[in-house]
Amino acid sequence: MVTDYHHRDTERTEDSQRTRLFHYQPEKNFLAYAGAGMICSNCGERAIISQRYSGQHLCQDHFIQDFERRVAETVQRNDMVKDGERIAVAVSGGKDSTALLFCLRRILAKRDVELVAVTVDEGIAGYRDDTVKAARAIAKKLAVEQHIVSFREEYGCDLDEMVQGKKVAPCTYCGVFRKNALNKAAKRLGADKVATGHNLDDEAQTIMMNYLKGDYERLMRFRPWRAQRGLVPRIKPLREMPEKEIALYCMVNEVFSESRECPYANLSLRADVRDMMNCLEREFPGTKQSTVQGFEKIADRAKGSYAQMDLAACRECAEPCVKELCKACELLERLIR
Repeated sequence: MVTDYHHRDTERTEDSQRTRLFHYQPEKNFLAYAGAGMICSNCGERAIISQRYSGQHLCQDHFIQDFERRVAETVQRNDMVKDGERIAVAVSGGKDSTALLFCLRRILAKRDVELVAVTVDEGIAGYRDDTVKAARAIAKKLAVEQHIVSFREEYGCDLDEMVQGKKVAPCTYCGVFRKNALNKAAKRLGADKVATGHNLDDEAQTIMMNYLKGDYERLMRFRPWRAQRGLVPRIKPLREMPEKEIALYCMVNEVFSESRECPYANLSLRADVRDMMNCLEREFPGTKQSTVQGFEKIADRAKGSYAQMDLAACRECAEPCVKELCKACELLERLIR
């Protein structure tokens, strides 16, 4: 399928090529990331990872312990989950959401918390079918209830159809409709929170994108400090975990499902920012972490001076929105024209 938007030059840097290799041939990256010949900092076993930002070398067992400890600390420190809650976990079938569901199942095993998996099928030919299968597989393996919602059911057409002949970036449609579908599904399921698999790389990229755009309001909305009516609160338990460590966690727990990169991924500003941040991280380990930590300080200081906007209800679908129409209904109107 060729759309008008695809006419944009999509050549990327050498780092982008490595990113695509990471999606297609994870075993090569696994070996490169393992730090062959190194000994675990905590025992005498062979290390499978060298954390340049922490200076630690970890064997498989100590890596899993370190990963789950850090995620549990993020959940506890930010009061993300309370006993008696039902958590809708967004599970696409990719490595991040797979690691999220697997890890939450383990660290919350002794708590009175119910997990339910929600998978959004955007309708991307040659890509989403495989990941939906992977999402079904991990939910079944962990005995977690799963619900699948699709763009076709919710909005009348697939993402591939939406972007055909349009100049709007595919990621614009996908991001807006996916968030909308996930929020509606979570409310139908009676969920108290929605957990997403956003990782450290995602967080650093989003912060940098908003810096580059000078979008202060959107930047401040990135860390809301109070709930909004009609919007199921979102939590990001993996937000301090590097993307490569998430992939490694899936591999050593034998839940990694090889998948292709989304065909629309390289048609966005995020792809350029991702390449830039990866280059900086390679030269200056800890860059992504310091980017997020720096933003956290800015957000804390801005709490007293920035008034979080109250959301209204969309006049068409009653979903939370800033204007009279929510972004999803606004885009739907454009599609109908």
